Amino acid sequence: MSRSRFYFNVFLLALMIFSGAWVLRRLLMGLPDITTLENYTPSLSTRVFDSRDGVLAEFSIEKRALLTLNKIPVDLQNAAIAVEDDNFFNHWGISPKGILRSAVRNFIARRVVQGASTITQQLAKQIFLKPERKITRKIREILLAVEIERNFSKSEILQLYLNQVYFGEGAYGVQAAAKIYFGKEVAQLSLPDCALLAGLIRSPRANSPFAHPDRARKRRSVVLQRMLEEKMIAAQERDSANAQPVPLSKPLEVGTQAPYFVEHVRHRLEQKYGYNTLWRGGLKIHTTLDLDFQKTAEEIMEKRLLEFDDKALKEWERKQKEAAQTPGGVELSTSPPSKIQGAFVLMDVKTGAVRAMIGGRGDSIFNRAVQARRQPGSTFKAFVWATALENGLTAASLVDDTPLAYYYDGRDWRLLEGATDQYQISLATAPFAQSADFKIWVPNNFDGKFLGTITLRRALAQSRNIASVRLIEKIGPTLVVELAHKAGIHSDLDPVLSLGLGSSVVSPLEMASAFGTFANGGIFVTPYTVERVEDPAGKALEVHVPAEKEAMSPQLAYLVTNLLKGVVQNGTGGYARQLNRPLAGKTGTTNDNRDLWFLGYTPDLVAAAWMGYDDDTSLGRKDWTGGSTVVPWWTEIMAKVLKDYPKRDFSAPQQGIVFQKIDSTTGMLALPTCPRGKVILEAFQEGTEPKQFCTVDHSRPLEAQLSSGLQAGAISPAAAVGLSTAPPAGQGPPPLPSDDELERNPNGNGPAPAPGPSEPVIIE
Repeated sequence: MSRSRFYFNVFLLALMIFSGAWVLRRLLMGLPDITTLENYTPSLSTRVFDSRDGVLAEFSIEKRALLTLNKIPVDLQNAAIAVEDDNFFNHWGISPKGILRSAVRNFIARRVVQGASTITQQLAKQIFLKPERKITRKIREILLAVEIERNFSKSEILQLYLNQVYFGEGAYGVQAAAKIYFGKEVAQLSLPDCALLAGLIRSPRANSPFAHPDRARKRRSVVLQRMLEEKMIAAQERDSANAQPVPLSKPLEVGTQAPYFVEHVRHRLEQKYGYNTLWRGGLKIHTTLDLDFQKTAEEIMEKRLLEFDDKALKEWERKQKEAAQTPGGVELSTSPPSKIQGAFVLMDVKTGAVRAMIGGRGDSIFNRAVQARRQPGSTFKAFVWATALENGLTAASLVDDTPLAYYYDGRDWRLLEGATDQYQISLATAPFAQSADFKIWVPNNFDGKFLGTITLRRALAQSRNIASVRLIEKIGPTLVVELAHKAGIHSDLDPVLSLGLGSSVVSPLEMASAFGTFANGGIFVTPYTVERVEDPAGKALEVHVPAEKEAMSPQLAYLVTNLLKGVVQNGTGGYARQLNRPLAGKTGTTNDNRDLWFLGYTPDLVAAAWMGYDDDTSLGRKDWTGGSTVVPWWTEIMAKVLKDYPKRDFSAPQQGIVFQKIDSTTGMLALPTCPRGKVILEAFQEGTEPKQFCTVDHSRPLEAQLSSGLQAGAISPAAAVGLSTAPPAGQGPPPLPSDDELERNPNGNGPAPAPGPSEPVIIE
């Protein structure tokens, strides 16, 4: 060999060594830091739990959980090793023998039929490298595998791998795969389950039991055979596992439970922690929801509202038939009624914890329990009566339930003097009927009748609208607004005379919260849904701290509760007596029966129920009211919810409350001459109890005696509301009656002129 030839070969060898070293250096420089695996946290699923630690839902981009190796079944570990890397515990990151074997088989088949990647290589590729087919990527994969083996034990590598590997159907890691394919926790997986999951690793889509059950069965058989060959199982175990069926469809996902509640929680926490933390951070969210209560409420409400849909359809068909048979009859809607909607909220009185929440029916994410603002009807009377009691009136005070009307003088609403019946109202307003500037408001009772002079207790129990208007007229609507806001109403409220009839709009959750203040002795507690939030390691990120404040005195709260008990015992909420326990509540029905309500509570729980159409149309019939339609399914729900709660009454404050026997008709102290059925034991704030004994002859008309008694000073003016009053001027903006109260006002812009006799307002 010539000298020049020798030097050329040396130069060529040096060049190759230099080039190889340069390429290797470039590859090594581009490798990620292997030590990041020590703190590696994959994208994890956030789980939402109910109050008993049952799983409600999962929030995840990739369904995944991070488990330690001792929580993963040995059969699953062995199955993955047997089919993916049978020499896992002996190699140093790569398997030269495996690479040679796969190369020969691929060459013979003239296509890729077998891979040679070890479990360590697969882990390096999944965590650090892009899914691209390049020789440089393969070299990087090998180098990373060697580095991983140098820095981590075989157990650590296997743990990372089984928590990272993709099983198809959006499942990353064995925990998510166990849930998605079998509906099980990973610790509950059987041998055939483990073999099927291991068989999915190489080709999840092609071997999916949901899409290709025969392929999945064959692939599982291959895995079991490899486990037998590696002496991981016995032949009898293999045969028994092969005989088991494969899952053909996904089990029911936990995310279908309490969807409105879960969405409410998601919305709040996503705002607080951000999208990535909530959806990728593996948080554990422990909520207040009682899933048993929730399921009970959902089943009963859905059943009852389905029954109502059937009745509404039959009523619509009946009206259509009548209209068709009546020449020139009223045109009716050609569309049958849509599906009725409902909402239900159950809350713990003492803590404010929301135990159940139903935001509606169907697939809509609009939560009617929280987001909807509807007119509450007469449920709002509770705040009117509470304000009246706070300002010197008592349950025994008298109020007139007689006709009255208001006219607008251009600046204020004033009582129409002398208009004490519908005929006189029509007579007084007739000259102004054609005037665009003249407006009149004629409040009415649900039944179109008037009871005369009655006590505040009876007026609330029978939900008398006229009494509510007279009370607000006496105490001022601004005070009612203030008390309602203190009790827990957050929505804006118009300080008008029609406020107690439900003219402003509120949500079921805030109504439940405010009624809970009465039940809780005047202490308002902020409703909440999340007890605590933990990170994947179990460290608390937030823990609920109760927020409460005194909204009213315990004496006032007790007196209001005592009055609301009468609504159930002797009034419009009478159906709830079937619970056979102390219970307070209030029904509500808006004009044309657009909204039906019932708010009820015990010393332990408060529940709000609402139903109506999303488009605010009428439910149809006048006798479909809160008392007749909502109270029954509210009662059915609460009968099951309250079965484990003790039957205990509301306790009176130790000081400041006195009890007196009174005549329920006159509100005066009872005498032996008073009818036995009319004598009741009434509660009063100390110092406000009546001082006079009953002087009424029960054989004579009551109104005349009361009027003469008032003039003679026998009855305290504070005890008689509306017997002879005119509204004070300058009492804020004119009342804007809601749909409850508008008798004829197609434009919805306040009380309409009344050219003739008005139809009675049907609201209770």
